[in-house]
Amino acid sequence: MTTIYDDPDEFAEDQLAGWLDLYRDRVRGVTGGVVALPVRGADPQVAVVIGGGSGHYPAFCGTVGQGFATGAVVGNIFTSPSAAQVYSVAKAADQGRGVVLSFGNYAGDNMNFGLAAERLREEGIDTRIVVVTDDIASADEESSRRGIAGDFPVFKAMGAAAAEGRSLDDVEAAGRAANAATRTIGVAFSGCTMPGATEPLFTVPEGHLGLGLGIHGEPGIEDVPMLRARELAELLVSRLLADRPQRAGARVAPILNGLGDTKYEELFLLWGRIAPLLRDAGLELVEPEVGELVTSLDMGGCSLTLQWLDDDLESLWRADAYTPAYRKVAAPVEALDPSARGAADDAGEADVAEGAAGSRRAAAVARETLAALEAVLRDEEERLGRIDAVAGDGDHGRGMLKGIHAAKAAADAVPSHAGVASVLGSAGRAWAEKAGGTSGVLWGAALESFGRELGDDAESLGAHDVVAASEAFARAIQKLGGAQLGDKTLLDALLPFLDALREGVDGGAGASEAWAAAARVAEEAAERTAALRPRVGRARPLADKSVGTPDAGAVSMALALTAAGRVLAEQHEEEKV
Repeated sequence: MTTIYDDPDEFAEDQLAGWLDLYRDRVRGVTGGVVALPVRGADPQVAVVIGGGSGHYPAFCGTVGQGFATGAVVGNIFTSPSAAQVYSVAKAADQGRGVVLSFGNYAGDNMNFGLAAERLREEGIDTRIVVVTDDIASADEESSRRGIAGDFPVFKAMGAAAAEGRSLDDVEAAGRAANAATRTIGVAFSGCTMPGATEPLFTVPEGHLGLGLGIHGEPGIEDVPMLRARELAELLVSRLLADRPQRAGARVAPILNGLGDTKYEELFLLWGRIAPLLRDAGLELVEPEVGELVTSLDMGGCSLTLQWLDDDLESLWRADAYTPAYRKVAAPVEALDPSARGAADDAGEADVAEGAAGSRRAAAVARETLAALEAVLRDEEERLGRIDAVAGDGDHGRGMLKGIHAAKAAADAVPSHAGVASVLGSAGRAWAEKAGGTSGVLWGAALESFGRELGDDAESLGAHDVVAASEAFARAIQKLGGAQLGDKTLLDALLPFLDALREGVDGGAGASEAWAAAARVAEEAAERTAALRPRVGRARPLADKSVGTPDAGAVSMALALTAAGRVLAEQHEEEKV
C-alpha cells in the first residue's frame, strides 16, 4: 500500500518533482516528462523517447541517460500519457537526427504516441514507432501481445544503437529486432494498491499465484497453486522455451524482474534455480540482470524475460549505460575462469588422520547427537522464532536450524575413521560459517572446543572426560560472548547444567546418568530466564518487553542438551546388552 502522499490525485506529479530534484545534474523536466541533459562535446544522435504510465519505476524515467533513453514521457499512475505530453518530450529530446518513440503495446499508448508522431512528422521531425510485445501470456499472436518487462532490453538496444551514432533507420531496426527476439512470462503473488486506495486492484486466491500478470494492475490469466522456487523456475523457463523465436540461437540475455514487493533475496534465490535450467537447455547466459527494472507499484510477483541474441543484439546488450537507476560498464579485468575456481577452493584440504578407538566411538556418538539435535530443532524452529521475536528479530529458530543442518552435513562428510575432534571441529566450523550471527559463532566455537578437549588420540573416554569437554564448551562461549550467569543468555541454561553434570560425575554417576539429570536442570533453568531482564545482546534495549518470556538461546541450549542426553542413554543401554 502507498502510504506517503499528500493528495493521491497528485501522486505522480509530486513524486516526479522529487525525482527531478534528486537527479538535476543529469536530467531536466519538461512538460510531460524528462529528457537527458546534453553531454558536452557529444555529437547529435537519434532521440529514443520511451514512456507510459507512472508506477513502474525505474521504468521509464529511471532509464534516461547515456546509452539508454534520451527522454521519457511520464503519465499518471498506470495511465497512458497524453499525445501533448509525448509531443512535448519528443520535441525537447530531438537532436536533429529523428526520434524513435517506444512503449508497451496498450491501446491508450498506441493512440497517444501515434497522434504525437503524426504531429512531429508534420513539423518535419522524422519519427518512428517501435511497440514492445513481449508478454507471451497475453496473446498467441505476437503483434497482439502486451509489453511488460521486455520493455527494458528493447529500449536498451535502441539507446545503445543511438549512442553509437547509428542512423534513424538503424536504431529503429535494432528496436524491432530486439522486440522480435524478446519473450516474457510473469506471475503475481498479490495485487497492487493505488495511492489513496485501501484495497488492491485485484487479489490472488490464497495459496495460489496468478500466471500471466500485466503491469497495470491486471491479474494473471490463470490461477495456479503456489509453487516452491524450483517448481516456479521450471514453469517460467518451460513456458519461455516453448515460445522461443524462429531461428533463435543459443545466447540469451535473461532478466529476472521484481514487480515491487518481491524481495531481492527472493529473486536471487529464484535465479539460482532458473540459471541451471537455462544452461541445461543449452543456452549461454549473457550478463543476466536480476532486480526491479519494470515494477507495478507494490505488486508481489516477478517475471522472467529472455532476449535471444545475435552478434549485434549482444553488442547492444553489453554496451555501457549510465542512468539514474541503471548503470553498466565493462568489467575492468577478466574474471577467473569458473573451472579454475573449484581447484583453488579445494587447495590445501588435508587428509583426515585415523582416530584412536575411543575417539572413533565418541565420533559416532557425536554424529548421532547432531542428527538428534537437527530433528529437535526442526520441530521447535517456529516456537524458538516466536520466543525470539518478543524482544529480538525472530530469527533464532531459523538460525539454529541452518547451523545444525550445516554441522550435521559437515560431520557426515568426515571419513568414518576420523576421531571426535576432527568430526566436531568440522561440524563447528560449518555451523559458524553457514549460520552466522551471534549464536552461530558461539555454537561453532563451542563444538570445536568440545571436540578438541576429547582429542583424536584417546583410546578410551570416560565420564570425567565428558565433564572436561563440557567445561571447554562453556569456556568458549563465555570467552567469545562476554556474558555471565544472570544476563539472560544461553549461559543461564548451560552453566547450571555444567554444575549439575560435574556434581553428578564427582558423586560417582556415569556419563549418561549424570548428563540426563543435568539436562533436566538446564530445562528448569531455561524456563526461569523468563523472570530475568537481558543485560547484554540485541534484546537489552527491550529489556522490559522481554520480562515474562524465556530466553530463546537458553531454551534451545536446553533442548540440545536434552537431545544429547537421549543419545547417551541409548548408547548406554546398547553397551549393557
